[in-house]
Amino acid sequence: MNLTKVFSESELSLEVVILIIAGLILLITGILLFPVATGGLPYYENGLYGLLLVMFSLQIISMGKTPFGDLRRSKFVVLAGLIVGGIGTITCFIPDAFNDIPRLLLFLFFGPGGALLLLQMILSKDKLKAWSKYGGIFKHLIAGCTVAYVSSILISVLLWNQSLLSVQMTAILVLIYGAAVVYLSFVLRNIYSTYPQEQKSKDGEVELPIDRAMILFTSVFMIILGVLLIPVNLGLLPFSGSAQLGLLMMIFAIQMIASGSTPIGVFPRSLPVILIGLVFAALGTVSCIIPEILVYPLTLLVGVLNILGGALSLGKFIGQQASRTGREDSKIPSVLIKLTIAQLTLNVLAITFGLSMLISHLLPGLVIGVILAANGAVLLYLLYILFVIDRIQKEMETK
Repeated sequence: MNLTKVFSESELSLEVVILIIAGLILLITGILLFPVATGGLPYYENGLYGLLLVMFSLQIISMGKTPFGDLRRSKFVVLAGLIVGGIGTITCFIPDAFNDIPRLLLFLFFGPGGALLLLQMILSKDKLKAWSKYGGIFKHLIAGCTVAYVSSILISVLLWNQSLLSVQMTAILVLIYGAAVVYLSFVLRNIYSTYPQEQKSKDGEVELPIDRAMILFTSVFMIILGVLLIPVNLGLLPFSGSAQLGLLMMIFAIQMIASGSTPIGVFPRSLPVILIGLVFAALGTVSCIIPEILVYPLTLLVGVLNILGGALSLGKFIGQQASRTGREDSKIPSVLIKLTIAQLTLNVLAITFGLSMLISHLLPGLVIGVILAANGAVLLYLLYILFVIDRIQKEMETK
């Protein structure tokens, strides 16, 4: 298989990206469970639960794909996705914040959800029957879906009663599930490339392409993180710094793989960019599941990336302004001025956050929390401005 062709010939759908990363999470989890079983590594179960809930959240928000089937993407569906993502984020950050709720949610998503998806595939006229008739790559789709759905149901049984299998047998089951999900992602990528009409999206009142969905999720993530850091720094809550870094790396990874958007700028999607994104996803997974093991290197990496990204964007803006000196430009629309201000504010906040990660005690923990919450709020404002620009463009096209 030509990986360069698979990843770069056109923009990957977010569905395929999430499947690839979800499969990678499961594969890494399965591998790590073997040394965990022997006591060779510590294990942060809530980190894994929160990470999986975040992946479900992204599917719901961006595509209306719920664990129980596809829905029209409405404000209610997006809100439900944000709630699931919020629970997942807090589950990662604050040990035992919701007690058994994350495990029960995942039980519902993997068990009844997997069973319902399996029944939908068998009974729907445009799924199993049609796929069997088409043959070819669709036979691989049947195999991938079947193994994934059955594995999902078995995983839910273990979530309900974790003592049914040994940790080693659980690891093998998780590896099978992960391999099926990765296989399914490549099958869907092939199908969407050959038969674009199969890549249907549900109509709905909310339009959220990949970049907007990631802005929305990242803004909520930053606000939650910033708000939680206030009681954490007051000693009122425990906190998992390794899971925080892991989720940040996962957000970077999804953006890089889906659209070539990196913390230091947007690049054409190429095999190196994709591979770096997969490395980021792997590091993020390990950091969420195995506490403290990657805190120092990821702190340096995230800090440097935030500083570089903010500084490069600011430098680019200053260069553009210098090149316009002496020109008689037409009046700039106010909405573009607001967009520029929001972007500049984000760049300054990114640099400040990056410096606080590299220089210990540069800023009090409470101030860092305020900075992160402000970052999330500005991201929401930026998303609003982008929707305003879209509406203006549509109005101009209709005239």
